[in-house]
Amino acid sequence: MHTNLFVITGGPGVGKTTLINELKDAGFLVVEEDARKIIQAQMLRDGDGLPWKNKTLYAKLMLEAAVSSYQAIKDAQPSNPVFFDRGILDAICYMNMENIPISPAMKAMALAHPYAAKVFILPPWKEIYQTDNERKQTWEEAGFTFQRMKETYLSYGYEVIELPKADVETRRKFIESYLPTQTSPTLKE
Repeated sequence: MHTNLFVITGGPGVGKTTLINELKDAGFLVVEEDARKIIQAQMLRDGDGLPWKNKTLYAKLMLEAAVSSYQAIKDAQPSNPVFFDRGILDAICYMNMENIPISPAMKAMALAHPYAAKVFILPPWKEIYQTDNERKQTWEEAGFTFQRMKETYLSYGYEVIELPKADVETRRKFIESYLPTQTSPTLKE
């Protein structure tokens, strides 16, 4: 496992992007979510790779993008922690949830791109949940997604750490408490 590559996951609308931005502002290297970029690109060109049009194509695009993002960071060999807004297993989980067949090659791909053993998961939080043009899931679907994400990461041998429902600074400090002290970010001046 790559001890400095951390996944932040959970269902939709739980504050992942806000937390990723907070970590970035604190000086950490972050990798933004691929799924939202795919949806935006597909919508711009009236493509089919959307969860409400062609779920299989969308899942394939998500998996490819997640592997590409992972590989780019791994190739850079960062010495400090890197935080991913979702990981490769998020695409695998989505495929399971949508009954899209997962080939042995896809499973092997997920295993060949390991993250740090600790995965941070944000629980459903109704008070902050909102839908938008790219997030169309109901509140019930958001809760279901959280459970399935947790099960997926656990089934691949990760330790899933649930973050508190708290302000973004508290959440950032909670994550930092799990990091080795020698891996603090170099703050930007």
